[in-house]
Amino acid sequence: MDRENQIDALLSSINRDIEDVLEHSDETSWEDHFAEIMIEHLTEAGEIDDGELCEYKRKGIKINGYSYGSDVDSIDIFTVFCSRKVPSASISKTRIQTELDKAKNFLQKCLLEGYFNLIPEASPVLDLALLLHERRESMQKARIILFTDCRSKPLTLKEENIGRLKITCHIWDIQRLNQLLSSGSKRETIEIDFQEEFDELIPCLEISDGNPDYKTVLAVFPGNVLADLYGKYGARLLERNVRTFLQARGKVNKGIRATLNTEPDMFLAYNNGITGTAENIEFEKLNHGDGIKYLRDFQIVNGGQTTASLYHTRKRDKADLAGAFVQAKICIISDRRKVDKVVPLISKYSNSQNKVSDADFYANDPFHMEIEELSRTVWAPAVAGSNQQTRWFYERARGQYNDEKTKLTPAQRKKFTLQNPTRQKFTKTDLAKFENTWNQLPWIVSLGAQKNFRDFTARISERKGFKADQDYFQKLIAKAILFRSAEKIVSGQNYGGYRANIVTYSLAWISFLSYQRIDLDKIWRMQSLTETLSEAIRKISETVHHHITNPPDGRNITEWCKKEECWKRLKEIEIPINMSDMKSDQIATSGRDRKSPEKGIEGPDKKDQKIISEVMEIPSEKWFEIARWAKETDNLQAWQRSISFSIGKLLARGNKPSRKQAIQGVKILKEARKFGFPV
Repeated sequence: MDRENQIDALLSSINRDIEDVLEHSDETSWEDHFAEIMIEHLTEAGEIDDGELCEYKRKGIKINGYSYGSDVDSIDIFTVFCSRKVPSASISKTRIQTELDKAKNFLQKCLLEGYFNLIPEASPVLDLALLLHERRESMQKARIILFTDCRSKPLTLKEENIGRLKITCHIWDIQRLNQLLSSGSKRETIEIDFQEEFDELIPCLEISDGNPDYKTVLAVFPGNVLADLYGKYGARLLERNVRTFLQARGKVNKGIRATLNTEPDMFLAYNNGITGTAENIEFEKLNHGDGIKYLRDFQIVNGGQTTASLYHTRKRDKADLAGAFVQAKICIISDRRKVDKVVPLISKYSNSQNKVSDADFYANDPFHMEIEELSRTVWAPAVAGSNQQTRWFYERARGQYNDEKTKLTPAQRKKFTLQNPTRQKFTKTDLAKFENTWNQLPWIVSLGAQKNFRDFTARISERKGFKADQDYFQKLIAKAILFRSAEKIVSGQNYGGYRANIVTYSLAWISFLSYQRIDLDKIWRMQSLTETLSEAIRKISETVHHHITNPPDGRNITEWCKKEECWKRLKEIEIPINMSDMKSDQIATSGRDRKSPEKGIEGPDKKDQKIISEVMEIPSEKWFEIARWAKETDNLQAWQRSISFSIGKLLARGNKPSRKQAIQGVKILKEARKFGFPV
């Protein structure tokens, strides 16, 4: 497929996705959905740090969203222009400038004119206006980014200033998006010409060990060069650094900061340096040896904190980095086919001295592969009035859904779409949103798709080998139905904004009030919610809306939703529904039909069920005997005696121990047998 056809195929796919979403929701904004797609792609690529939607239009003013990370002095503003035409239309320089000027006008009014006073309280853009007003003295850098489904010609956009604030403008058109998605690395390659950019070469020594897969270069970077590179590329420079997924990017190491401020000339001696990778390198001769002139696809895979700290310490403390130098080991891997295999291992082993958790390497977790396999083989029940069974399509990798369709004939594509409706497609970040909402973590969900996914990844890692089976998958889909139904219900309430926060807090509250006993199996069978449950969501959403839009001390609403305190205070509010009226929507906890509450990834898988069964084979009386024996002989820890007694109580009442209790129970049995206790 040539490039033009590839671009039009991408655009057609995006348009179909948006049309399908709008057809099944009460929202009417095409631009909102296009912005959401662009934000997701660019966040995955490390170009931006997630984003918030807040469409706002007035005469001469327009924005569609924003993003700001840990840096209090920088912000990204998003604006959208869509033609919706296929083949893709061309966008003129005049139109580009007009759209960018509308966003600039908004920025200027918020910074200089106290524009927040003119914005209605219910508008989600109020948070941004207040944020800009609060930070008007400290804000130093703003990027205005135009998202468009058109094709733009190359043009130069001038930097502007509002006081000390530097404004740069950027265009992400359909051509640039296609280039991003079609490149194997899923990001724009960083290319650095040190001679041209910094008017200097990086002193280095090439190590020749005869390995054809890579070559190693030892180098010494001036501190100012690394700080400038981080300032220019930010997280993109650390794309392959596993720690960027979990660390606070703006955090400055105290030791590094102290050295840079008091003894910058000792930095080379005190600091461990960085490890980097690149696809290509060019050298030039220096007076005493070689110097690096050019690096292509340069990535820092270990030393991200060192690099970020150089930048932040220079900026915040005005530290003089002229005498600071950083040692570097750079591995040049020219074969792109080996990059994705070799670089993660370099990153893993070079970080191992700092105890990187398994969560850092989430891409290697088989959990997502298991969900993908289940989504291709498990058929959902046909909805009432239809005999068409469907599947819920899991996109483990971005674009899988459309890739599947492009391989098919027109007739096969039609059949595929019937069996795998677009509205039943979900991604890794969707999965994390469904699960963390059910597990009553709405403040984490409110952090944004990528940060929430990182949190979920850490939880999966802590389970150490959780196996997703069909039962887990069906309950996961029930949570998806619950979440997406709640989105429609909340949209119909016309709250004016904060839908994402209202939905996650409302469903988390229902999960809390029901002790996670909502009957997910029933939702799976129906592929929809009952009227009773839908009405409960509607009533609860009213209380949630009032709670989150009235933060204490007049705080920023969006930031308030990201605090655990917001969740804790919600749980203290009087319940707006009667849970006994929802009896038919909850699982039985006694009698023959009783079930255990659904715990998601915190619940037992098949391996855990086997362990629980092993523990339950031991009578309750025996567990009480173990607890007494252990106390008399002091053979077990106090907490082990307590667990033994707790398991005995649970079994005496006809209940199952939890996964964690059972795991410890098996260890207690092994320990007791070792000391000769008859079990």
